[in-house]
Amino acid sequence: MTNPIIVGHRGARNLWAENSLTGFRNLLGLKVESVEFDVHLSAAGELLVIHDATLDRTTERSGRVADLAAGEYRSVILKGTDERIPTLEEVLEIYAPTGLELHVELKADAEGKPYEGLEARAAAEIDRFGLAGKSFLTSFNSEVLKVIGQVAPHIRRLSSLNHKSVEARGLRQSVEAMLQVSDVLAIEKVLLREEWELLTALIPAEKLGVWVPNELEDLSFWLKQPLRQITTDRPDLGVKAREGLFDAAH
Repeated sequence: MTNPIIVGHRGARNLWAENSLTGFRNLLGLKVESVEFDVHLSAAGELLVIHDATLDRTTERSGRVADLAAGEYRSVILKGTDERIPTLEEVLEIYAPTGLELHVELKADAEGKPYEGLEARAAAEIDRFGLAGKSFLTSFNSEVLKVIGQVAPHIRRLSSLNHKSVEARGLRQSVEAMLQVSDVLAIEKVLLREEWELLTALIPAEKLGVWVPNELEDLSFWLKQPLRQITTDRPDLGVKAREGLFDAAH
């Protein structure tokens, strides 16, 4: 396999405000192949790029993202910035001309329930920008991934797994179920390291990713493993580690 691709997590959340237009634009200055970001659906039907189901952690406001009225997102300022929550349309506008691979995570509401219709609406936006071939729709929820397969079979799917998400079914059954509805499985780094033998036996290298190593030494370790992708909050360090390893091999 070739070197794993590097995915900027929430843009690059340890470099710039997470899921911010500034972060998304700045990521283009790094030699990465992909970007990951999150989408919620407001009550007004707006597709908003923010990680949490509530505004409290990342913005100057509080309350649920789902409760925002039409256009209200324009007045919700991200902490430590002078910018507001982006829309999916705005993020796709940045990346449409670039060729970057997009990992678009479909989030759940504050009660942990999937937003009804989010799969089809996100897919329609991706199609509108002609980005289906460069995109993954992603989720921790196998039912959401099934719906994506029904409403947007032309867009690849990525499932995320960590200790919590495999608890109920068990690891092997969770992986086998996700392989039925996913083109790529991204595994949290501690779980992947603990269960490397089992996970690599179940998941082909070209379908396997890791998240979210952020230290140079950790990134160097994962870059040497047979993986498709590394999702990181420090894509700058990921690029540095990859270039160092590449240079050292020549």
